[in-house]
Parts: sequence; structure tokens; C-alpha cells
Amino acid sequence: METTSSITAGHAVLETVIGFMGIAWSEKGLIRLCLPERSREAVERRLLRYGGVSPSTAQPPWVVELIAAIKAYAAGEDVDFTGVPVDLDGVDDFRLAIYDAARKLSFGETTTYGELAKTAGHAGLARETGAALGANPVPLVIPCHRILAAGGKIGGFSAPGGSVTKEKMLAMEGVRVGPPPPAQVSFGF
Repeated sequence: METTSSITAGHAVLETVIGFMGIAWSEKGLIRLCLPERSREAVERRLLRYGGVSPSTAQPPWVVELIAAIKAYAAGEDVDFTGVPVDLDGVDDFRLAIYDAARKLSFGETTTYGELAKTAGHAGLARETGAALGANPVPLVIPCHRILAAGGKIGGFSAPGGSVTKEKMLAMEGVRVGPPPPAQVSFGF
């Protein structure tokens, strides 16, 4: 069972070219990241659902850098989030292993739930890996959008917009999921 930290956390809602996104942090690191929504209010509501999250005017330097990096990612730039401190207090060892393995995936690099489970030392637990990623509190920084179902299929995605959002994020990274375009048309035969 995940415990909610009693530590007061700061939060910020940011406007990006792909919509409003939000982050919340403690003194240890990032505790929440909300993927794009259409309105600032929707992101604010999602962030405030988590205990201890309150508005903060003081942003540590790493938060200022993270906000700039998220905006750059949303604008289509290749951004590396591996240096972002993450506070995963209350997360069980299995999920920590899955999240750690997922964080090692680079921009535009994908794997399957089964392969990620194997990499994390939990071979055969693809379904449980999917559930762990569905509970990921900091998507993008822990890039759960880069994990595909068997056979390279898109798989599920618990963020707003579901699999469509996942597919758009992968496309921003140059990854195309789904059937290839009809090559015969482009070659005229």
C-alpha cells in the first residue's frame, strides 16, 4: 500500500505547446507529473488530489530546470530526464525496480512490458509490470510511454487521452507504432 507523505510539497502548472502540464515536488524530488490537459484548472485539480501538495512560490533550481526541460520536450526537443531527482517514498521494491529499468530508456527507445520486466529482474511478470507502470506517479521522467505491448502494439496508457496520448508522445520522439504505411502507393505499384 502506497503511503502519502506528510511533507508539504510545492507544485506548479505550466503551459506547453501540447497543453497544460503539472508537477509537484518535495524537498527530496519530484513526486507527481501530470501529462497534458486542455485547461490549467484540470491539472490543478489532479495535483491537489494528492495529500500535502500546496501552491509554492519557491522553486528549487532543479524544478526551474525541469520546467524548462518539460517545455522543451513538449516542443519536440530530445530531452534527457534521467538527472531529475524523484521522491518515490512508499513505493514497493517491485515498482522501484520497474521504474528504475524504465528510466534507462533513452528518447525514442522502446521496449515491451515483458522485456522491461526481464531487465528489472522480474522475468515473466509483464502484466504486473504494466500495472506498475499504470501507477507511475511521474510519467515522462519515468518514461512509461516508451513501453509497448507484445508484438510492438501500443498497449494501454493511464494518462488523459489514453493510448492516443501515448502514440502522440512516441511520435514526438520519432517512434511510429502500428501498421507501416502502404509502401506500394509510394512506389507506384
